[in-house]
Amino acid sequence: MNFLFAWRYFRAKKSTNAINIIAWVSMSAIVVGAASLILVLSVFNGFEDLVKSLYSSFYPDIKITPASGKTLTLTPQQLHQLTTISGVRAVSLVAEDKGILENGDIRVPAYLKGVDSNFTIVSGVGNTLEKGIFDVGTPDTPRAILGSGIEYTLGVEANKDILPLGVYLFRRGSADPMASMNHQAMVASGVFRIQQDFDDHYAITNMGFVKQMIGLGPNEYSSAELAVTDPTRVLAVKQVITQSLGNAYRVQTRYEQNQSLYNVMGTEKWVIYIVLTLILIVAAFNMVGALTMLVWEKQKDINVLKALGANNSLIQRIFLTEGLLLALMGGGGGMLLAAIICILQIKYKLIPLQGGSFLIDYYPVKLVATDFLMVFCTIGVVALLASWLPARKAANQPIALKT
Repeated sequence: MNFLFAWRYFRAKKSTNAINIIAWVSMSAIVVGAASLILVLSVFNGFEDLVKSLYSSFYPDIKITPASGKTLTLTPQQLHQLTTISGVRAVSLVAEDKGILENGDIRVPAYLKGVDSNFTIVSGVGNTLEKGIFDVGTPDTPRAILGSGIEYTLGVEANKDILPLGVYLFRRGSADPMASMNHQAMVASGVFRIQQDFDDHYAITNMGFVKQMIGLGPNEYSSAELAVTDPTRVLAVKQVITQSLGNAYRVQTRYEQNQSLYNVMGTEKWVIYIVLTLILIVAAFNMVGALTMLVWEKQKDINVLKALGANNSLIQRIFLTEGLLLALMGGGGGMLLAAIICILQIKYKLIPLQGGSFLIDYYPVKLVATDFLMVFCTIGVVALLASWLPARKAANQPIALKT
């Protein structure tokens, strides 16, 4: 019954034009607030997906490193054991250290990541080549795939420069850093572009070459990178690997390798949600005014209902429902508007990103059902809180029938 009364009040023309104006203003404010929440959260989801896809191109599904120190020791038996674990698609061994790349008088510090033939299976770097080919050469004639930032700083053009690059790496365990410096020449075979953190700091080369330069033994590596057959089972595979290798090894999923990044992104999303919800709460003050004026206008109706036996609870529910109708109609309209804008952005790329240093030239957008549910519930809670005071005032109004 309370819904029927609330719906009638919602549709009926008010005796005072100001009440209509305030009601429409409050409804419009909720439309804008709801649309803003969905739009901002959807853009954030788009950027979050973009960042995750970029990082997944460089970081493997599972990475094994030593629990202490910089050198990972894996025997052939352990490697065979890893490859036979159910769910493991491929294992790639890595030797990595920080060195210096040189082109004439230009020197650039960089991480030299030496990889084996399985690297293109466990990593997506091979799919991000901007120039050249993915060729790391051999231990004796190494080649490198440079990050685009390193290529630009060195002033080289991959796979076209005749003169090789100079590579400096330090042999581990030496007391004299200058005496332990090893120098070798290599040619740049390709350039990858993923994200600035990688493009400016990494060069991919041959694992055997890096091992020779930094003095690693036959069973010594920096890390082992694994690809799994089913990403949804990565935690189960990690657990089996941990049990197989023991506590001397650190086994991390892609999420754990970048846990701080994902935690920051999650925190940012909640901060954005809270700020926009505060704006929505401010917009709800208009609804308090509209409902207060409606209670004042419907004093006669309240008196008649109470005279017919309606209790305070029914009166309060009528005006609470009226507030919910105002908010949910506005919220539904706002979410629908936001969904239409997002779909148009996804399909036609209407709103461009300013600047030319991005991998994409438009705002990425991703619609997530839980965002809509969260915004809908938020609007409902805000509407109930905003409606409570006018509804309570209407319920406590004494009967004052006049003849």
